[in-house]
Amino acid sequence: MPYNRKNFFCQEPEPAVSPGKRQKAKAKVEEEEVWRWWEEEKRADGVKWSTLEHKGPVFAPRYERVPRNVRFYYDGKPLELSEETEEAATFYAKMLNHDYCTKEVFNNNFFKDFRKSMTPREREIIKDFRKCNFQEMFNYFQAESEKRKAASKEEKLIKKNENEALMKEFGFCMIDGHKEKIGNFRLEPPGLFRGRGEHPKMGMIKRRIQASDVSINCGKDSKVPSPPPGSRWKEVRHDNTVTWLASWIENVQGQVKYIMLNPSSKLKGEKDHIKYETARRLDKVIDKIRATYRDEWKSKEMRVRQRAVALYFIDKLALRAGNEKDEDQADTVGCCSLRVEHVQLHKELNGKENVVVFDFPGKDSIRYYNEVEVEKRVFKNLELFMEHKKEGDDLFDRLNTQVLNEHLKELMEGLTAKVFRTYNASKTLQSQLDLLTDPSATVPEKLLAYNRANRAVAILCNHQRSVPKSHEKSMENLKEKIKAKREAIEKCESEYHSRDEKKGKQLERLRDQLKKLELQETDRDENKTIALGTSKLNYLDPRISVAWCKKHDVPIEKIFNKTQRTKFLWAVHMADENYRF
Repeated sequence: MPYNRKNFFCQEPEPAVSPGKRQKAKAKVEEEEVWRWWEEEKRADGVKWSTLEHKGPVFAPRYERVPRNVRFYYDGKPLELSEETEEAATFYAKMLNHDYCTKEVFNNNFFKDFRKSMTPREREIIKDFRKCNFQEMFNYFQAESEKRKAASKEEKLIKKNENEALMKEFGFCMIDGHKEKIGNFRLEPPGLFRGRGEHPKMGMIKRRIQASDVSINCGKDSKVPSPPPGSRWKEVRHDNTVTWLASWIENVQGQVKYIMLNPSSKLKGEKDHIKYETARRLDKVIDKIRATYRDEWKSKEMRVRQRAVALYFIDKLALRAGNEKDEDQADTVGCCSLRVEHVQLHKELNGKENVVVFDFPGKDSIRYYNEVEVEKRVFKNLELFMEHKKEGDDLFDRLNTQVLNEHLKELMEGLTAKVFRTYNASKTLQSQLDLLTDPSATVPEKLLAYNRANRAVAILCNHQRSVPKSHEKSMENLKEKIKAKREAIEKCESEYHSRDEKKGKQLERLRDQLKKLELQETDRDENKTIALGTSKLNYLDPRISVAWCKKHDVPIEKIFNKTQRTKFLWAVHMADENYRF
């Protein structure tokens, strides 16, 4: 479809048509608009785009003061606050029923930043966090939330239309003549930093992002996005070797944040494709790499031995490399940053020999616990590495991520610890699907096999989750449905006669429905503490799943939801039923 600037930025009113026709027309337009970038010749010059035009980010709305009858109390008395101080108070008030507000670090960090927002007079009065009372503010925001939930259909439709209009204006860009969706075009509103796990900066105030904080990236010949009235961008760049549209530095951790294209875009898709092709290249040299690190377990140099054992764990257990952490970061651990207290050695445990017990806070402070039987020489090396060391000492004291990554590049171009993780995850899915899939099974049975294969990957990658609050209720509902279905079958069986063809078909249908419900129950229960989505989105070559669906006549929408199908459109088009990772 040819690019028309007027059509892109100015939406013309659509003629009235029936919902059915509109859906078909929309699907046809979407199919026509698909950018089949995977069929184009790849660029090797590092240039990501030739032309880029967008409208810039959407800033968080200005703060609206709470009504005068909604007050902040200090030492039992209402205290009128300045606008900036009141806004900071609302950040805490909105979280009053959250577990974070029971944590000392969270409260201390908030109060420190809260005082920074105060006027000198307020700072003179408000000195003790324990005397602050945010309850009235909390009650107000709870009531406002209930109002939004109870809004009429008409009110909700107005809000929906407003959001859609904003999406049409700011949610898309034009890149090399193609309309592409932007990821998150809204700048995060100010609030309190939470972090993952026991983050030492939790509770600090994330300040409001201004245009003067934001760098814009767009094409040289495109119209530069307009900043809010009366403001200027930090800078305007025309860098076609990067994929971001806007960037800024957030104030809590000093990290650079970006507005990027949607995961379904060409730039993201190309990056994914390269990632999985790199993992496939590893398959060609993995045997040689494994033979090398096994040989290095016997090296006379301690640094080589440590590197070889670490690489064994990265390969065998899909551990992350693990960067060193500053004091103001959460104490999360990866392979290179393992300390003595994170590893226990057992010559025999639960009937197994040479067992290593790992117990440490992994990414996002999720506990990694694993009892692993290792090769004898690995066990002996670990005993050597831990000699004369105490709690707090590094297990691999002659190794860091930089040294490891330099070594990995020597083994294969583009090789990183994450490539091992992607490789082993995809390899596990492929082998588990081969093992678990019965070609003659029903679609629900095949889906259970797929989810079990996916679970094996999630367990390998330590993608855990706590049991969802809704799990128990959901299982109860499912059990009730199963019970009702069994009763219906019993009733149908008692009324069935061999010559009653209609009843026979009904009985067969009821048994199929019961089987489907029982499979759902098994699947849901097995899946309650495992997060399947992370590996599916980030570590599993989507072509494996596409090929499996095509080979076993399973509808792709049973495996990938709409967002995932859009993200992996390249894989849907590229992989046939014979694709192998």
